[in-house]
Amino acid sequence: MRVVSTSSLPIDLAGQVTARFESAAVVVPDHWIGVERCDLAEADALVCLLLDRIDASVIARAPKLRVVANCAVGYDNVDVDALTSAGIALTNTPDVLTEATAELAFALMLAAARRLPEGEALVRSGTWQGWRLDQLLGIQLLGKTLGIIGLGRIGQAMRRRAEAFGMRVIFADPHAPGALSIDQVFAQADVVSLHCPLTPETRNLVNAERLAAMKSTAIVVNTSRGACVDEDALVDALTGGRIFAAALDVFAREPEIAVRLRSCPRLVLAPHIGSATTEARTQMAQLCADGVIAVLSGSRPRNLVNAEVVFRG
Repeated sequence: MRVVSTSSLPIDLAGQVTARFESAAVVVPDHWIGVERCDLAEADALVCLLLDRIDASVIARAPKLRVVANCAVGYDNVDVDALTSAGIALTNTPDVLTEATAELAFALMLAAARRLPEGEALVRSGTWQGWRLDQLLGIQLLGKTLGIIGLGRIGQAMRRRAEAFGMRVIFADPHAPGALSIDQVFAQADVVSLHCPLTPETRNLVNAERLAAMKSTAIVVNTSRGACVDEDALVDALTGGRIFAAALDVFAREPEIAVRLRSCPRLVLAPHIGSATTEARTQMAQLCADGVIAVLSGSRPRNLVNAEVVFRG
């Protein structure tokens, strides 16, 4: 039995797997090397990151593969249909990164509303001349309306935080009672925060038309997937003063960040750190280990994505 990881992990994957399967071989590099550089010829299990594209070409290199454990809650980096057709289980890491991601989304909203990056840059520049009545005026969130796109676990966690701040919350979600349309949310909200998966329907969900419908004092926050935002349209809206600010933790072609984004005013940028707490990342890795051990034991993992797969002992 052979288990391969594309990256180092904050848990002892080898120790956990060999404690259950004494003769198992476990390959864990000391940093992320990518699935392309992994030898999968004898692999029964693969632990991967959202940086790894798992598709038919990977499956072709792994004739013995039984499970792919994706260390992320989203799995748009995985061809789920291809895995299912090959009888390979896919697991993900829901729940454990909910609070960390909601905290980061809320922090980005605050940073954008109160222009914190501009303020820090001013202080660090050595040119700050002291308090001024009209200096770096931001937007107060108390009493404002937060529009959430996707009222799943993270969206609900964001809602709780916003309500504690005295914000009104509206949302768009096809599965949630009381939801508005996406267009209604953009037209009514003072802040729109994205918490939706990347699908054909949500690609470029934030586009020129919806940005044009927003208030001139509005803010956009994205901690979901970069391709949910038309980045050129967002830059145009910000440079044209059509919305107040935006904050992005994810990007369409990361780690490549377009020059227009890096030089755009009123845009807070973070390097995809939504789940980057010690607690969340450790629990994510543990869910991957749990999924691998369950499938290799012939059991159904609790975080199975493709329920059609039949398990064998």
